[in-house]
Amino acid sequence: MANIKSAKKRILVISTKTERNKAIKSKVKTYIKNVELAVAEGDKEKANQALLAATSEIDKAASKGVYHKNNASRKVARIAGLVNSMN
Repeated sequence: MANIKSAKKRILVISTKTERNKAIKSKVKTYIKNVELAVAEGDKEKANQALLAATSEIDKAASKGVYHKNNASRKVARIAGLVNSMN
């Protein structure tokens, strides 16, 4: 355990940020899962709506620094490809 006051503060701040990042990542995974489920069901309209929502959440996570922009872009491209492959 840290003895210096600033080090103790950093530990608290890091744990707070870690919890926030975990929550955001979990939310993004849920939205991606919703897209995958809609694609598996074959419901194109539902899949498009889920894709729109998931893209928005992924972009928000990237803007907050939870995901790198390239990682976010890759996630969006993969789920968009899933939805576009439905014909």
